[in-house]
This record gives sequence, C-alpha cells and structure tokens, in this order.
Amino acid sequence: MAQVEATTERVVAADAEKVFDALADYTGTRRKVLPEHFSEYEVREGGDGEGTVVHWKLQATSKRVRDCLLDVTEPTDGELVEKDRNSSMVTIWRVTPAGEGRSRVVVTSTWQGAGGIGGFFERTFAPKGLGRIYDALLANLAAEVEK
Repeated sequence: MAQVEATTERVVAADAEKVFDALADYTGTRRKVLPEHFSEYEVREGGDGEGTVVHWKLQATSKRVRDCLLDVTEPTDGELVEKDRNSSMVTIWRVTPAGEGRSRVVVTSTWQGAGGIGGFFERTFAPKGLGRIYDALLANLAAEVEK
C-alpha cells in the first residue's frame, strides 16, 4: 500500500486569524461552507477547534462514499489537524498570512491507499477529485470571510 496525498490551496482576502477562526468553527461556519459532497454533518463533541469530534459522509464519486469520524487538534498556531477514526486519512489545514489583509489556506489530506491496480487508479485519480472538492470548500470559505 502506498500513501496517497491531495493538496489544495487558495489565497483569501481576509486576515489569517479570521480565516482560521472560521475554519475552526465546526458548529457554524464550517457547516455553511461545505459543498454538496458532504452529508450527515454532525458535531459530536466540542465545536471550536481543538477537542472537536465531527462526523460527515464524504461522497468522492457517485459510487465512493467515505464515512468519516474526525478528531480535531491544533498542534501549532494556524494549523488544524483532522484524524479520521474510521480510516488512515489525516487532513491538515494551514492558514498563514499572505500580505496585508490576505491569507493562504493550504489543505492536505493523506491516507494509505490500496495496493495493486486499484491502488494505481486511486493514486492517479483520487487526489484530483479530492482537490476539486476542497477547492469548492475553499471558494465557499473565501466568500464567507470576505463579506
């Protein structure tokens, strides 16, 4: 099995603290900015950054649905880490200043992919598909925080 990685980034016209706070707000903003690929969204513990436990189903393709139960930590300033209890997937959100009133948001998901031919297709296509999903999420986030 090989590790699979998908990374997406966007510069947002809002300061880094505001953007990070919006991402860490699982009870409010995060729910609002999720694209249609996410369903059954539920905050089970906490709701604001570190200590949050959140559930959703992620529909990556018409046939592929991942049931996610995530533990959220904040290991460093400007960083949220979501570890899925149901798989090897780890998603890291990094928000850094990118000039006056702007910030860069980078989201990276990694997981242990399948082996064989199925793993080849997963490594080839899954990062692009997940990248499109996160690009939509970041567009929604930008629209929300740039108001």
